[in-house]
Amino acid sequence: MNKAKFSRLIIYYELFGFCLLIVTTWINEFLDLPQQLFGGQPTPFNITESIFESLLILIVGLLVILLTLKLLREITHLEGFLPICASCKKIRDSHGNWFQIEGYIRDHSDAEFSHSICPDCAKKLYPT
Repeated sequence: MNKAKFSRLIIYYELFGFCLLIVTTWINEFLDLPQQLFGGQPTPFNITESIFESLLILIVGLLVILLTLKLLREITHLEGFLPICASCKKIRDSHGNWFQIEGYIRDHSDAEFSHSICPDCAKKLYPT
């Protein structure tokens, strides 16, 4: 699934969830669910309270969706096949140019590299 479809799907789920919350608020106001389900004291219909709750849910929903959109724009990922040399580990781009793996990933993502030596290579390079 590509990034645009994935982003739209997340936003649709968030929108659905917040709409469901608003609908549930109004159903509760019309049907007096606590009284119906638990036999509590009946509460009078209060349209002002329902409008206030709906507006509050709407504001929180918009903030959540805006934050989600901001975060989705910041996500960078590589996908697809990367042709890599079996010997030197350079990566070939779509134009046929070869790049060191660190440079390619740094240029196509927000990843940074620091170099170290794994224990196996350390034993080979620096036998004690």
